Amino acid sequence: MPMSPQNAEILALDALAWLAGDADGLQRFLDISGTDAAALRSSAGTPAMNVAILDFLLAQEDLLLRFCESAEISPKTLHLARHRLDAGGG
Repeated sequence: MPMSPQNAEILALDALAWLAGDADGLQRFLDISGTDAAALRSSAGTPAMNVAILDFLLAQEDLLLRFCESAEISPKTLHLARHRLDAGGG
């Protein structure tokens, strides 16, 4: 799939949904980001949170590989999405 801004946002939301189903991974994200579950819920889907989720997964190889396997994508696709969001796409 071409990495349009919309596709990058959708992938970030998919990553968040996947992360929400992984209690340890979600807790790691909350701890590292300094946010809490309520703030995460209220900011889900915002450009800043989309970037934060992708940055987190890209920095956590174990979670990155598990998410990519689950989503049937390559880690490169996640990198492309992150760069698309950084380029003003989200």
